[in-house]
Amino acid sequence: MKEGIHPAIREVVFQDTITGSQYIVASAAKTELTATINGKSYPLVKVDVSSSSHPFYTGNQRILDIAGRVEKFGSKYGKDGVASLLKKKK
Repeated sequence: MKEGIHPAIREVVFQDTITGSQYIVASAAKTELTATINGKSYPLVKVDVSSSSHPFYTGNQRILDIAGRVEKFGSKYGKDGVASLLKKKK
């Protein structure tokens, strides 16, 4: 491998912002935040979703209000919806 072209790999803490769980992983991610675990300081990367908060891994799925979204779309774009938008573009 060529010298000086590869990023430095080091242990980094990835913290789930929803659950607060932390994982120590070898990574080249750049960050200015730090976290101290067991008396040792690590670079900290905050993530929105990890295996501790993702519905696929936890088994907890959120139900979305799809009917409300459809009604909102219909009131905004009319009864025809997408068809009326396509006609306006022509």
